[in-house]
Amino acid sequence: MVLPGQLRTAVPAEATLVAAGATAAEVALATSRVLFRRAPAVVLLGEENQAELPKAAESAIRMGVPLLLTPSAGDGGPLRTELVRLQTGSLVTIGAQAAKWAQVSPSASAAPPSIFDAALRDIKPDPPLNRVLVLAVDDALSKAALATVRASGARILTMTQFDPRAEAPAIKALAGQPVDHVLGLGSAFGPPERLRQRVDTAAGGILLPAGGQVLFPGRRMVALYGHPGDTKLGSLGEQGVPEAVARAKKVAAGYASLVKEPVVPAFEIIATVASGGAGPDGDYSSESSLAHLRPWVDAAGAAGMYVVLDLQPGLTDFLTQAKRYTELLALPHVGLALDPEWRLKPGQRHMEQIGSVSAGEVNATSAWLAQLTRERKLPQKLLMLHQFRLDMITNRSTLDTSHDELQVVIHADGFGSRGQKLETWRFLRVSPPPNVRWGWKNFYDEDTPTFTPAQTVELNPSPVFISYQ
Repeated sequence: MVLPGQLRTAVPAEATLVAAGATAAEVALATSRVLFRRAPAVVLLGEENQAELPKAAESAIRMGVPLLLTPSAGDGGPLRTELVRLQTGSLVTIGAQAAKWAQVSPSASAAPPSIFDAALRDIKPDPPLNRVLVLAVDDALSKAALATVRASGARILTMTQFDPRAEAPAIKALAGQPVDHVLGLGSAFGPPERLRQRVDTAAGGILLPAGGQVLFPGRRMVALYGHPGDTKLGSLGEQGVPEAVARAKKVAAGYASLVKEPVVPAFEIIATVASGGAGPDGDYSSESSLAHLRPWVDAAGAAGMYVVLDLQPGLTDFLTQAKRYTELLALPHVGLALDPEWRLKPGQRHMEQIGSVSAGEVNATSAWLAQLTRERKLPQKLLMLHQFRLDMITNRSTLDTSHDELQVVIHADGFGSRGQKLETWRFLRVSPPPNVRWGWKNFYDEDTPTFTPAQTVELNPSPVFISYQ
């Protein structure tokens, strides 16, 4: 029996790491590499021996040493390399497969845990790694690795999903508690940079209406659409702020019994209105002041509602107009909508043709919005793209929908008969960009007839954002 040296844990070299692997054995190895520098003994279990996993985990935790899995095929080269790195002299084997593998290991002696118990009492463990937070989904892929984490003394946050922003208990556990080092167990936690940003957002504790920090799944939104004080541009402007809040809640309540998720009432406010005249700046777009919009945004926030600011930019670009409303977009309950119908090219005029926007311009706007959200540690923000013809967004397939800080929703705006609206819905969904969800607009006057809430949620896929104009 050989027990060389003292047990040595390790503070991770990087602020955020992911113990990646396609199998439980790979994740266990990766976890050991991060959390231990030296281990005089290691507990071994056959990777297919699920029945004795609890026993092996208990042994590893009690001894304060890693639990590693022996392969059912191959020579176990990575495992042997790890045992050499750890300077392991003794292998505590659980089960026949582990014992058989250990017999041919040239680097250490092997025996059941009872043989080593007395000697292992002499191992002096390092202080626990209480500066390290390990995120884990307690599934088959991470159970062995979790035993190694517990043996190291690192803090553990067990979740049901791989995104801490998506779970109220995770947000509560992280809120207000700075974390020096983060380790995610399993490749599904994603690139370390993304994981760190998610942890920082969760730690900020800022929530969306109806809770959490990820928009969908987990909620639907039902909105009044229009411009404050203008009865011709949609249902929102047909009443004042308090009445609009009450009306939005009433319309949203019509969906509550039809879906499983909470239904969040919302305002979609046209912040910049397409104009028949060029205006002082010559862009054929009337930009609302912050003072004009602020009462609506604040009232919605106080009522637990979401707000989407809609841009109809005329001859200017979406990014330039979006930046005008940075102060409002920095609020956690405010998202952004781009309406290409009203994006003009030089020489064009509203109502003479249908406008369009390039994917490049949308991408520039989404990159800016994602950066704003990331820097402010805000919950995920809605970016909605209005569309009723494919040519309204040129090169739509090149849209960048990868920003973790945003959820892109393509919103079907067509009006008319049921058949016309369903045809618009059908062709908009041909070859969409990845990672998008879908929205739908109901028109009180122009639709013949207006879809009922039941008909709306029966669409496939069922829309997550529904507006009423």
